[in-house]
Amino acid sequence: MEMHDMPYLLRSYIETTSGNKISRQTVLCGSQNIILLGKVIVQEDAVIRGDLANIKMGRFGVVCKDVVIRPSHKKFNVGVAYFALNIGDHVYIGEKTVVNAGIIGSYVYIGKNCVIGRRCHLKDCCVIEDNTILAPDTVVPSFTRYGGSPAQHVGDVPECQMDLMVDYTRNYYQHFVPTKQ
Repeated sequence: MEMHDMPYLLRSYIETTSGNKISRQTVLCGSQNIILLGKVIVQEDAVIRGDLANIKMGRFGVVCKDVVIRPSHKKFNVGVAYFALNIGDHVYIGEKTVVNAGIIGSYVYIGKNCVIGRRCHLKDCCVIEDNTILAPDTVVPSFTRYGGSPAQHVGDVPECQMDLMVDYTRNYYQHFVPTKQ
């Protein structure tokens, strides 16, 4: 099935030399600590909290509208420690999702309206269904599908998940096209 073009206003996005497309309505806190490796789309009203700790996102990532990405933390007697967040290549994060994970691997699909709890570890090639709430410290194994509230294993994904996510994120990037009006 062919993806339809998703037009956006040219003046409402900034395109970097590495091909990242970032909405001007995005809130990037501590932008010096946010690394986008290339061809990443960050849509409007997303919040990325690089002021707390480093955030690194691989190539061909998609961060949809109203997403909040913040590094995970742990409370100690003397205060709070924040940990760097690494997000792999070809990762899709759906609308109105809150990500507070420790690590997100490559080729991961996260649906809309999800909450990824503190220090969660999403391994490569996994799927988080829409409206899922992952409890803190949850480890989602490769090639699994999690869903529900609280999240639990609801099935497996095919071994071709990597190829599916590469195709999906590249097509998303190619069909995310600017318009003048």
